[in-house]
Amino acid sequence: MGKFGWGLLIGLLTFPVLGAIYLLSGSAPAAVTDHPFPFERLIAGVALGAHIHRDAPKRDLSSFTTADIIAGADSYRKGCGGCHGLPEVTRVRPEPAMYPPPPQLFTPDGYVTDDPVGVTYWKIKNGIRMTGMPSFEKLFTDEQMWQIAALLANANKLPPQALDTLKQPLFPPPPPPPPSGAAPSRPAAPKPAK
Repeated sequence: MGKFGWGLLIGLLTFPVLGAIYLLSGSAPAAVTDHPFPFERLIAGVALGAHIHRDAPKRDLSSFTTADIIAGADSYRKGCGGCHGLPEVTRVRPEPAMYPPPPQLFTPDGYVTDDPVGVTYWKIKNGIRMTGMPSFEKLFTDEQMWQIAALLANANKLPPQALDTLKQPLFPPPPPPPPSGAAPSRPAAPKPAK
């Protein structure tokens, strides 16, 4: 083997060995607050974009009705709003630190209104690896995932009914306590079976 062959072999072995040393030394970013790997966003973005472009289903946004968008608002509020935000809502508690942070989908920086509705549907259904975005395939029906995708495609021009649905509290307030001196109500005892 000539000098070129040996140089090529050493070069090919050096990169994986240095990579293993880097990973095993504990120097690689692992915590949410750590700096990203070099070129991490570029590599992950290119891979994700190519995969979605290949697999995302096609559906025309005009095929969704106002009722679909309102239903999507209800599903979004219950399943997505905690991480991705709601319109005109200021966070009352800090969100958990995530890397990358989840986009706030009802802000101009977070809108996905220019994405095809099938792309957003794909992300809801499949999730996105290493981002904290889970797959909702087992939580929502196929139609609910399409309705959420349609809602987000219209995020900057929602019908008033959808906005009203999104503004409802996730957890309704508890019932008021009984007046002082009144006996607390008890649930009725079950009737014996005949």
